Amino acid sequence: MTVIVVSGTGTEIGKTVTTAAVAALALAAGHSVAVLKPAQTGVVPGEPGDAEEVTRLAGDGITTLELARFPEPLAPNTAARRAGMAPVRPYEVAEAAQKLAAGHDLVLVEGAGGLLVRYDDEGATLADAARLLTAPVLVVTPAGLGTLNTTALTAEALRARGLEPLGVTIGSWPTAPDLAARCNLADLPQAAGAPLLGAVPQGAGALAPGDFRTRAGAWLGPELGGAWDAAAFTARETAGARETPGL
Repeated sequence: MTVIVVSGTGTEIGKTVTTAAVAALALAAGHSVAVLKPAQTGVVPGEPGDAEEVTRLAGDGITTLELARFPEPLAPNTAARRAGMAPVRPYEVAEAAQKLAAGHDLVLVEGAGGLLVRYDDEGATLADAARLLTAPVLVVTPAGLGTLNTTALTAEALRARGLEPLGVTIGSWPTAPDLAARCNLADLPQAAGAPLLGAVPQGAGALAPGDFRTRAGAWLGPELGGAWDAAAFTARETAGARETPGL
């Protein structure tokens, strides 16, 4: 797969750190990597954005590209409108990704917020760009209560557009997971209709870059270049979990 679209089920759930982990493993395997951020919001000129954070964690040698940067931390279309700037269109995302794919082994397209966040006033979304690219979509989701619903809705929205989720990763696996998080490990693949491909530990983005790169392989499954074992992780984390009436 030359192009992978990385989308979340919401915001602030670990998309950038997950993207960095995938990039780090690809670089370690000797692949050339590009990261495309169609719309960076909430960051002013000169301030590092998500693409720069991926490079910081994953390592030098990554090609990064932002198509637009809007200063307010809002949905891309809202931020563009309030800034008096042109929005990002799906065809622009697809064209940029295809150009990067011509010169790189792997292109990671990191969305903003959830899958159906609007990029323009006509309702275009990251899913529209993925459809133009016919690219697989890696869904990043939180661990806890409520994630089954948002994951199922995201997967349903993808399939309604003729797309299949590549798989699901947990963007921030808690240091002390509660019962819901533990049970969700077994239920997330069913909710998504796609495999669980990783669990990035809480606080991974705060690691020193060298530690991050060394450990990334233990967080992601073989499909993403790592050695993480979904079945073993699920069995270990759910051992001893007890059902709670009324949960």
